[in-house]
Amino acid sequence: MNQPALPTLETIRDAAARIAPYAVVTPVRRSDALDALAGAQLHFKCENLQRGGAFKFRGACNAVWSLDDADAHRGVVTHSSGNHGSALALAAATRGIAAHVVVPEGAVQAKLELIARAGAVLHRCAPTQAAREAMAEQVQRDTGAVLVHPYADARVMAGQGTIALELLTQVPALDALITPVGGGGLAAGVAIATHALRPGLPLFAAEPTGADDAARSLAADDRVEGVVPDTLCDGLRALVGVPNLHALREHAVSVITVSDAETIAAMRLIWRELKLVVEVSSATVLAAVLKARDRFAGQRVALVITGGNVDLDALPW
Repeated sequence: MNQPALPTLETIRDAAARIAPYAVVTPVRRSDALDALAGAQLHFKCENLQRGGAFKFRGACNAVWSLDDADAHRGVVTHSSGNHGSALALAAATRGIAAHVVVPEGAVQAKLELIARAGAVLHRCAPTQAAREAMAEQVQRDTGAVLVHPYADARVMAGQGTIALELLTQVPALDALITPVGGGGLAAGVAIATHALRPGLPLFAAEPTGADDAARSLAADDRVEGVVPDTLCDGLRALVGVPNLHALREHAVSVITVSDAETIAAMRLIWRELKLVVEVSSATVLAAVLKARDRFAGQRVALVITGGNVDLDALPW
């Protein structure tokens, strides 16, 4: 079997240099109150403060600026529930090229508005993975645009891996690191970069129980495809990608599943104690650390907060 295309430390470092003129070096935040709740020292890497409000800008920017001029002239296309779509639209704008984004029905309005403001062409489809992929292929045929997959793309994974390069400089002494996992672009890129620099550092991923295909796939040692997502975490509903799963397995990433109720409670804690607006998918990492409190007790834990694009008008208060 051929090995899937994955980034290396060298390509992740290249990505960091490539996106440096456009991306933000995001801060790490602390909270004594959250440390006390967790019984651990928590370091929150705030990608909700990244350009476009989510970590996705890193991977999209690296993909866009990796294109040669002929391919860039054709524009880019992707399918996305929101954050990757807006990130690709923003990245395309930095290079002055066209962007097409296929978005499923039911996507968060705040994310749709970000995509539109960045100047991308929106294409709506049914809320299934098959519909997203079919529409993206049709747009490719119609426009000639280059596909930038939201997570199963080595350029995208390399861009996401730049988070680890920053984080390990900002907080050199860590005992564990945890990211959310959906399609797996972030978890894979961070795992590859982290273990290249800190071999053996325990790595974790937080996943909704209603979309736990990564946990099931790792347990089965084979990609499980029958999971129908049922979670409020709209950014984590994608089926984990083939190369992404390979990276999670190779780097011994442990997945902790959390309920939506646990995640919402964690989101409220982040809003209250860190004074940060984060979206529900981001809060899975704190929910996982609080759920597995004994596992992280007394440790220095880095938690990647992935995004802050919340539809405030849809909140029930």
